[in-house]
Amino acid sequence: MSSREHYMPGAASGARIQKEGEKWTLVVVRDLSHPPEKVWRAITQPEHLREWAPFDSDRNLGSLGTAKLSTVGAPTQMVAETQIKRADEPRLLEYSWGGQDLRWELEPQGAGTRLTLWHNINRGFIAMGAAGWHICFDVMDRLLAGQPIGRLVGPDAMRFDGWQRLHVEYARQFGVEAPSF
Repeated sequence: MSSREHYMPGAASGARIQKEGEKWTLVVVRDLSHPPEKVWRAITQPEHLREWAPFDSDRNLGSLGTAKLSTVGAPTQMVAETQIKRADEPRLLEYSWGGQDLRWELEPQGAGTRLTLWHNINRGFIAMGAAGWHICFDVMDRLLAGQPIGRLVGPDAMRFDGWQRLHVEYARQFGVEAPSF
């Protein structure tokens, strides 16, 4: 049985950045052993998001329209009205969150799924974002496998040794400076 005490993320991998002028986009790719339909539920249904994501949603994100996403664990909670722009179950989800665009693509890989997230994010926070999503995807993967370790986001994640190591590793990979905390 998996538990948080025994969890340590692997090396920084599966993430890259795309730059268009001043716009930076974090691209995170993860191969999961779960079918796209199961991964789709994890990225759209509020009860699943509460187990792994850095935000809570007031509704299912699997259909067009407005939703409210609330940050979890932040010193000051941010509630952002979100516009679901595309929801093509079980392969593509696009929405904005706090002025940033997120695009989720689910591609069948045998019995599993290649999950790709594009998240346009401020350059100064791109390595932090990569470390955070890395851990969130690990937590989601364990949840889908029936071995939940509990959500690890916000300040809880940042105090976690694995997050700090990932943050430095991603900053090196991306050629950005990792701020010290």
